[in-house]
Amino acid sequence: MNAPLASLRQPMHAFEFSLLNSFQRDFPLLARPYAALAQQLDSDEATVIASLRDLQQSGAISRVGAVFRPNAIGASALAALAVPAERLAEVAALVSARAEVNHNYEREHHYNLWFVASAATQECLHAALHEIELACDCGAVLILPMLEDFHIDLGFDLSRCGPHYREPRASGLSARCTTPDQIMHLDQHEKILLEALQNGLPLVAQPFGELGVPQAFALETIQRWCQQGVIKRFGVIVRHHELGFKANAMVVWDVPDAEVNEVGRRIAASGRVTLCYRRPRQLPHWPYNLFCMIHGKDRAEVEARIVALAQACGLDQYPHNTLFSQTRYKQRGAHYINASANQEQMKELAHG
Repeated sequence: MNAPLASLRQPMHAFEFSLLNSFQRDFPLLARPYAALAQQLDSDEATVIASLRDLQQSGAISRVGAVFRPNAIGASALAALAVPAERLAEVAALVSARAEVNHNYEREHHYNLWFVASAATQECLHAALHEIELACDCGAVLILPMLEDFHIDLGFDLSRCGPHYREPRASGLSARCTTPDQIMHLDQHEKILLEALQNGLPLVAQPFGELGVPQAFALETIQRWCQQGVIKRFGVIVRHHELGFKANAMVVWDVPDAEVNEVGRRIAASGRVTLCYRRPRQLPHWPYNLFCMIHGKDRAEVEARIVALAQACGLDQYPHNTLFSQTRYKQRGAHYINASANQEQMKELAHG
């Protein structure tokens, strides 16, 4: 793992802090976005680009780019394996080696290896999960696709020493159901753009002109995806562990189906979680249907946040479990388009 930012940069310059903290969303979708950032920071384009490169190399940020809404432009699912302790490192390496896997963590539970896999279609996703199951030989993979998202943010407010926890909001929040038939059909140009965005925006003066499609098309498409909610957030994607948020827990509740929507909205409105979503139970092994992620500087802070959340939202009546993260084996943005499979499309368009 990379070292925390505190040990990488002592002290962190105010300029770097602003790049990390102020542009995690609402990134300027302009031909020269880094020049626009420079203007806001009373700097110059070259300095902004060089600083972002340094922050990426140090591990403070993973990329500049898009966070896509799950199941909008491809299929994804949370999955878990129950791995014997003596095989955990071996199996984790097998899982992390898969191109479809973007997050892979050890968590405190009988199901101790948790990963997120993404693919272009549901069929490709389930084929990949089946291949993982056969290769790992640890029993059936627990597959938990997202059914409804109540809140997805994962921005981190460094000035407040915590994720973007907000003041409680009005309860009229719109939850979004996610089903396989909602996956967008992408044309060839959109697929090329998506494949380029998966790796982040190039750190050059005119990055939208370096994405394999005409610059005007790239900007118009990204703006449209943002307006449609296909892109949840476009900006600087920080790496929370490197920035000092070393503890996180996935908290899961068993909520009656008739109540889960209202409870999920209540949790989202509380402003106390970074993620909140509904997933299916997988009985008899997995009875939980409401999931939250809570981050903090250390375990004690996360535990205190969980207690405060339960009290504020009336959750004590529901059976629950807390799965603290232990080892982080892999963490990157979701990849829905296979680069090698897309090369032929790019050649066709180049000669069309």
